[in-house]
Amino acid sequence: MLVLNSLAVTLAVLFSTQQVQAKNENFKEIFGWKEVHFAYPNETVKKEAIESKKLIQDHNLPLGLEVYNDKLFITLPRWKHGIPATLTYVSLKDADKNKSPDLIPYPSWKANDIYDKEDKNTTKIVSTFRVRADECDRLWVMDTGVANILGGGEQFTPAKILVYDLKTDELIRTFQIKSTDIKEDTFFPNIVVDVTKDKCDQAHAYIPDLGSNALIVYSWSKNDTWRIKHHYFNMDPLAGNYHVAGVNFQWVDGLFGIALSPVQEDGYRTAYFHALSSTREFTVSTRVLQNATEAESYYEYKPLGSRGPNSQATASMLDEKSGVLFYTQVNKNGIGCWNSVKHANEYSADTNGLVSSDNDTMVFPNDLKVDRDSNLWVLTDKLPLYIYRSLDNDDVNFRIFKAPVAEVIKGTVCDTK
Repeated sequence: MLVLNSLAVTLAVLFSTQQVQAKNENFKEIFGWKEVHFAYPNETVKKEAIESKKLIQDHNLPLGLEVYNDKLFITLPRWKHGIPATLTYVSLKDADKNKSPDLIPYPSWKANDIYDKEDKNTTKIVSTFRVRADECDRLWVMDTGVANILGGGEQFTPAKILVYDLKTDELIRTFQIKSTDIKEDTFFPNIVVDVTKDKCDQAHAYIPDLGSNALIVYSWSKNDTWRIKHHYFNMDPLAGNYHVAGVNFQWVDGLFGIALSPVQEDGYRTAYFHALSSTREFTVSTRVLQNATEAESYYEYKPLGSRGPNSQATASMLDEKSGVLFYTQVNKNGIGCWNSVKHANEYSADTNGLVSSDNDTMVFPNDLKVDRDSNLWVLTDKLPLYIYRSLDNDDVNFRIFKAPVAEVIKGTVCDTK
């Protein structure tokens, strides 16, 4: 009986793997790097950067991405010394010509140069993990202000929100996070923007604080923030164990991923959220988040359900056209999905599915975005190897994939049919 059971499990796993691999065919690898390089003005400047240790090649790791027209933004948090630019981009126009393009600092080299002692500009971008381009052609950057994160941290500037006009590449707003919103373990890994094209001056940004289990809400019109605490922002102590690429580690990260539904009849959205070290998803109306006096109302926050074992997720985003919520699956080297329309009343392991998984090319999917044409973009970066061991520069370590949402979900539990 034991043999039969084992055989059944093996066949089920093989069948499941075959299905997932078939879905991988829908993902096109747009870019891939063994190690990233930067678009220096000339070789002399690059040589000076290497000699001064402003550039230490092995310390650079892409983490976040965003798509705006022909620009693909890529963030490189300053985990260590030697990271010359934390916010960069590459051109999608040249994707077919060069699969490993040099990264171009955005909006400029000067804006990313934190080591120029004579330049006291406090609006420089010190270290950002994720950025968001909104419906009003603005790029929102959550700058932690901290460099050499793994080496104890150096606070170059206070944590701040920077907003750029993507049509002119000009900085149009800076907001320094208030000291009352900063706690001992504060860490800002993400920023999600809530706005509609006809109401640009009513935008809100939601900024998870995974270290102190809180959410910072920023109002564009009020130019102010408020901090929200809730039990559902905490990690699950049973979900803090990870196995990625042969590395076993434990994280206690709280609130991380936030995805927004389309605008509902009442004019607000549903926010789907989860802690990183958790397998559960929760919801709350943005009406609650945007009301500073009622934002911590306990019963306004609802548990949605669990994705099942080993389903910890970093970033998430909902495709408004299909209603499908996508999220990374860092323990499974893949991308998960849930159809918020088809399975609105059931969130479980049965209604969540893997649309892609690959133990070679998708090791640690760290960020994803759905663009305005319903294409799913994914960045993978082998982060645990970078932190706890080392990357092999003979292998491709960083990849960016793209796939049409309609093709990705076809034949899965998230299919709209």
